[in-house]
Amino acid sequence: MRLHVTEAESAVLAALWARGPLSFASLIEEVKAGQPWADATIKTLLHRLMQKGAVRSQKDDGRQRYHAVIDRQTWVEGEVQDLLDRLFDGKPDRLVALLAERPDL
Repeated sequence: MRLHVTEAESAVLAALWARGPLSFASLIEEVKAGQPWADATIKTLLHRLMQKGAVRSQKDDGRQRYHAVIDRQTWVEGEVQDLLDRLFDGKPDRLVALLAERPDL
């Protein structure tokens, strides 16, 4: 079973993928660089990701740091598979045909 990550949650993961393990303060700063969210919103998203098992916390040098458990490539592949299943009956050739017909996409 694939882990479902919302678009908002993916912004938190993107910060962790880009900068590696981060303290809470650094994670907040990194996410806020791309999103106009309040600290509480980011904290909620982080908590959800931890409940799902997508992020874990670990003490490093006495500081709590957050690590992405899933890697970006695995997440992207799952998102593409969901798209294929939802819109193209799970058949990649149908997506490829659409992209070939519409290179502007």
